[in-house]
Parts: sequence; structure tokens; C-alpha cells
Amino acid sequence: MPIQYTKLFQLLSEKKISKTELQKRIGMSSTTMAKLSKNENVSIKIIGDICKTLNCQPGDIIEMSNTTDNRLLNLLREEKGMKLKGGLYHQTQVKLAYNSNRIEGSKLSEDQTRYIYETNTIAMEKEETASIDDIIETINHFQCFDYMLDIADQKLSEDTIKDFHKILKNNTSDSRKEWFNVGDYKKKANMIGDQKTVAPSKVKGEMAKLLINYNQISKIKFEDIIEFHYNFETIHPFQDGNGRVGRMIIFKECLKNGIDPFIIDEQHKLFYYRGLKEFSEDRGYLIDTCCSAQDRYKELLEYFLEE
Repeated sequence: MPIQYTKLFQLLSEKKISKTELQKRIGMSSTTMAKLSKNENVSIKIIGDICKTLNCQPGDIIEMSNTTDNRLLNLLREEKGMKLKGGLYHQTQVKLAYNSNRIEGSKLSEDQTRYIYETNTIAMEKEETASIDDIIETINHFQCFDYMLDIADQKLSEDTIKDFHKILKNNTSDSRKEWFNVGDYKKKANMIGDQKTVAPSKVKGEMAKLLINYNQISKIKFEDIIEFHYNFETIHPFQDGNGRVGRMIIFKECLKNGIDPFIIDEQHKLFYYRGLKEFSEDRGYLIDTCCSAQDRYKELLEYFLEE
């Protein structure tokens, strides 16, 4: 299993130590630093020198990654760069954008979503109309997924979450409302159905606590990501678009932590909503719903990752 040094660079950032400064402190060559940046093997002595300098243990700066899961992220990034048609990246873009937007009320069909992705135009039946916001949010979702792939292996942060929201809501009718606060936390109270959410004045503090607790987990599991999603949706930090942002976070964190990602499809949205509503009393319902979604996405993975 290959080594990753993501934790090292996170620790350097927390201690406000630059790569150059670390090199100088332990007499490390630029070539060795480049190897660390590329997740390539370095000598045990270098690891020991780094730990001594940073006053930490090897486990604080290195971790083992799963080869199969790296294949998935690498494949998605490779196909994105190639602009490959018909591959896993293509199929995921369409299915995730269609289902995530459809859950939130988009009227576009999966075929129309696919057409927008493939041709940058939209096909309409005679006398049929489409919401401009639905079209824009579909295009935005494609762009947000690309951004998510670029930073998938980075630590989840408030800035990343706000970036997701900004990309997803950019140029929509909501973005023209000053109070809507695109790319930042809500200014007005909101509710999920008949359930109250965190007051605007308390959102920043609650989000900070949520991220601190989550990022302190040494080995994030599937259930941890689902629990984070529930807590995120309970806070409901943005004026609108929380569901789409939350599901993008799920996909990112699955990729980052070597867990098969999944897509909640529109047909199972009522199970998904029920799972969120009942999570505090019965965690199993939402977890089971997400496991079922994961099984459906695994079928796609098995097809594209088969040797």
C-alpha cells in the first residue's frame, strides 16, 4: 500500500512552517521535498528527522492509502483531463448533477442533463419550457464536481465548503439577491420543512466546531461521513443549496478517505429525507439508504475498473 504525506503538509500548515523552512531545519534537499510532495518513498532517517523537528510521531505525518481507491480518484482526474466521452467521469458528472439537482426540485430530465453536459445546449420538446436557474445550476454542478476532484485529497475546511456553495449558486437568480450571501453563511433564519435550523448568528461557531471534531478523527469511516452530513444539514449554514453542497462534500470525503462514493438518486429521495429526519433517534435508516446508493455506484465502478 503506497504512502501519503498529506498529514505532514497539514501539520506544517497548522504550525505555520513553510516547506523551505523545514528543508533548512533538517538539511533536506529539494529533491527529497519533491518526493514528499509526490507521495514517493523517502528514507527512514528523513522521517525521523522530520518527526524530531516537528515533535511528532511518524503516524502524525504519514498514512497508508488504498491502491484501488487511488485508482478511482486518479481515473476520474485522468478522464477529466482527457475530456474523455463515455467513461466513468462522464457518467458520474451526469448522474450526480441530475440526481442532486432533481432532489432539490429541478425539472430537467436525465437526458436533458446529459445533453447539456455533452453539447452545452439543451434539447426541448415542442412547447416545453425550462427554468434558466435549472440550466445554470446544472452547468454549475459540472464545474463544482471538477473543482472537487482537484482538491479531493485536501483536508475539509470552511473555505472549501464555501467555495462549493459559490460555484453551485453562481449566476443564479438567488445570486442577484444581496441578502442571499452566495459563497458565505446565511443572513436570514431558515427551516427544513417544519424543523428549525441553527440561527445565522451561531452558524460560524457551529461549523467551526463541526469541522474541528470531524478532522480530529484519525481514520474516517463511512459512518463518520454520514454523521457529518447529518450535522451539516442540521446546521443548514447557507440560505439555500445546502443539500447540493452536502452531497458534494460526501463525494469528496469518500474519495479522500478511500471509501467508495455514492449518489443519492431522485427515486430514493424520500428514504434519504426520512433518514435525515430520524437520524438522531435511529442512525441506521440513513446509513442503510446511503449503503444502498453505494451498492448502485459500485456496479458502475466494477464495470469501469474491471481489469
